[in-house]
Amino acid sequence: MKYVSTRSKIEPINSAEAIIRGIADDGGLFVPESFPKIEMNEIEKFVGAPYVTVAEKILQPFLTDFTEGEIGECCELAYNYFDLPSIAPLGVLVPDEKNPTNQTGVAELWHGPTSAFKDFALQMLPRLMSVALKKTGEKRKILILVATSGDTGKAALAGFADVPQTKIMVFYPDGGVSKIQRLQMVTQTGNNVNVVALRGNFDDVQTGVKKIFGDKEIAGQLDKAGVKLSSANSINWGRLVPQIVYYFSSYARFVSTKQIKLGDKINIVVPTGNFGNILAAYYAKRMGLPVNKLICASNENHILTDFFRTGVYDRNRKFYKTITPSMDILISGNLERLLYHESGNAKTVQKFMQELNDTGKYKIDKSLKKKLDKIFYADYATEAETSEAIKGIFGQFKYLIDTHTAVAFYVLNKYRKATDDMRPAIVASTASPFKFPGAVLNSLGQNVEGIDEFKQLRLLETISNRNAPRNLSSLDAMKILHEDVCDKEEMPERVLKFAAE
Repeated sequence: MKYVSTRSKIEPINSAEAIIRGIADDGGLFVPESFPKIEMNEIEKFVGAPYVTVAEKILQPFLTDFTEGEIGECCELAYNYFDLPSIAPLGVLVPDEKNPTNQTGVAELWHGPTSAFKDFALQMLPRLMSVALKKTGEKRKILILVATSGDTGKAALAGFADVPQTKIMVFYPDGGVSKIQRLQMVTQTGNNVNVVALRGNFDDVQTGVKKIFGDKEIAGQLDKAGVKLSSANSINWGRLVPQIVYYFSSYARFVSTKQIKLGDKINIVVPTGNFGNILAAYYAKRMGLPVNKLICASNENHILTDFFRTGVYDRNRKFYKTITPSMDILISGNLERLLYHESGNAKTVQKFMQELNDTGKYKIDKSLKKKLDKIFYADYATEAETSEAIKGIFGQFKYLIDTHTAVAFYVLNKYRKATDDMRPAIVASTASPFKFPGAVLNSLGQNVEGIDEFKQLRLLETISNRNAPRNLSSLDAMKILHEDVCDKEEMPERVLKFAAE
């Protein structure tokens, strides 16, 4: 399998080189030249199979320059730090006669070391990168530069801490993540890590990081210091490809529950910000997973809902800070990959991205919109609707969900009412509810104003009769190690300084 850029015609490269580079020299994203096919008889073998087995099978056709042994070792190491042997359990909410909505599978993607779905990719990426560095003979130190809206930062820090030949630097929006998310990052240990808060929102953070990647002068200075930039955001193919796995695994587990039969089409609902997680579901569909609709669920920053409905992507709008901070995004970086795959034209994508950079918006043509309409449905949930979903799911099933997962549930309900499509669906549950205890408790009717976030966490344990993940409940006793704050104009200086240390 070879990889090309979304923005111009380049000489195809192998996966090891794409993983190390992170982003193409033309500013585009690396995409596979084709989609490997997973036949139904292979999916049948996934039913009852360990998660690692499914991962090895899905990753192999994308990483053809890696040996089976190398992929197997990466998988074993990556999934060794999850708190359940099943890695990604599937809960199934089956309605009763009084509540006649259809079966919904809940893919619990938060049993990793940082209690968010990003762990699946960011425990894998450092392993893939270590192998890739050996394969390519790269001698420079790799500086992983990350923009985060909350979860990616900690997951990347946990994955890359003290990994040889790497350094990792994370920028996050000051005041734009939850207290627990912030503490997860600023308490991170490791001789190769650095965390900086940026005065601004996530789009300021992401734009600043992208500019650094595209700055040839900075690249030259880093090269002199023996350092090469790479990314752990989902713009890096090595970060995105492991996320395809859990859609195949979740489907197989849905089959094993007898709620669906092998070959039945399902809908998949993903709470969406930067578009990476739902893009992984799109790849799974293109590879042969029986999927009817991909349902893109947004919060009050519903730029993606508007895009899929109108064909116009316009980030010239008010930005809202919400109880779903990981979705507080107006620039969905991975949408570029979808536009490339469905238009088949790098020049078209380059034109869209230039228009986005120059004017803050672009418009796709009717032909491309028609293609997307066949694949995607998009809607959003307000904060009140998000809280309603948390309360409703807990009241009906005694099942606790976080705010982001609640957005997905509410949008699924909207979709079913709007279309009468009541087929079974899988909801991507992207974070532990204990990462956002205040918002979850408020949704359950508890007044937590003035109550410390860790007292909130313990109250949520009592109400739900569940224990919070240890990596969250122990945070209040950990020492804060990273207190740096900067303006966006200072980002290049901070990066060069850390690279030289």
